[in-house]
Amino acid sequence: MNRREFASIIGLAAMSIAAKRFLPRVVMQQGYSASKKFKQWVWVGTDTHTSLDEWKVRFAAMRDAGFDAILLEVYNSHEAFYQSKHLPVAQPLLESIIPLAKEAGLEVHAWMWTMPCNVESIVQRNPEWFVVNRLGQSCVDKPAYVSYYKFLCPSRPDVWNFLADTVSELSQIDGLDGIHLDYIRYPDVILPIALQPRYHIVQDREYQQYDYCYCDVCRESFKKQSGIDPIKLRDPSTNKAWNQFRYDRITHIVNDVLLPIAHEHNKLMTAAVFPNWKNVRQEWSRWKLDGAMPMLYARFYNQGLNWIGEKTKEEVRMQQFGVPVYSGLAVDQLSADDLVKAIDIAYSAGAKGASFFAAQSLTPEKLQRIKIALKSLK
Repeated sequence: MNRREFASIIGLAAMSIAAKRFLPRVVMQQGYSASKKFKQWVWVGTDTHTSLDEWKVRFAAMRDAGFDAILLEVYNSHEAFYQSKHLPVAQPLLESIIPLAKEAGLEVHAWMWTMPCNVESIVQRNPEWFVVNRLGQSCVDKPAYVSYYKFLCPSRPDVWNFLADTVSELSQIDGLDGIHLDYIRYPDVILPIALQPRYHIVQDREYQQYDYCYCDVCRESFKKQSGIDPIKLRDPSTNKAWNQFRYDRITHIVNDVLLPIAHEHNKLMTAAVFPNWKNVRQEWSRWKLDGAMPMLYARFYNQGLNWIGEKTKEEVRMQQFGVPVYSGLAVDQLSADDLVKAIDIAYSAGAKGASFFAAQSLTPEKLQRIKIALKSLK
């Protein structure tokens, strides 16, 4: 679901090119230290009311605490916060932020919502671009869970081009270190267990209204590949080929469409990913990213701190391309003491760093405790 809500309630050639570029790009990227053992990230939500002087103060505090990079929200599925030519622009915040963050010694990565699209002109002009559930309902008319859950269909070339345009624009911004993909997935077919009561639902299996995508393009593509129309499957959740087809749709967008663009411009590409990846059709262990940030928000899964370590170990082990894993920690869910424990647990489990969600929850006490904890790890 929406990160703010979460925080508040608890082509072969292209693939080959991307693989060859992967390690060199990470080392060459401006601001990246190949000798640095760990790297710390923090998500920074859109804030158009803060003065530039206040941004300077915030960035200085982040850097002093040991953070290396910020993930600045620049596209929230409605509007852009940079000088876009194909998205509606709210304010060119990114261009103002980059020099201030750089002055403080922080990398800047553009955090963009990927598959959701709530740009009204796009929704009205291209309703066929959006996912359809097993009942035949478009998310344009009946979005799952909340009104903004309007997800683009990952099987459509027009959608690939739309996403590529955003990444291409961002990749050409001077001083930007990388692009961070959020919501690079399908809608949740099953929500984390602790979130289901909020929506007055019980998801003990995959239900039709949350199961995507069954649009004409997806059905025809899968039928051509397998000889099966997925809408006719008695229980689609048990069909491995159909599930893999959908995993592959998202993997194609990452590895073949977006990564080559970012790497062509010497930008890093990272992504926010799920520990329960099957529930969002997101086989991110096959993505050739420069960094993966699993959202290990234990409270959403009715789990404790040790679960963060267990999932981190599992996720590090499953990476097919040696992608560094930065354990995602929900700052508002953890006390200062537990935040320090979570950092130690994640690092002991093999994480290459941590990603903290989010900056607005970093109290002075938590910043100080993070600073002490990170110093002990160097």
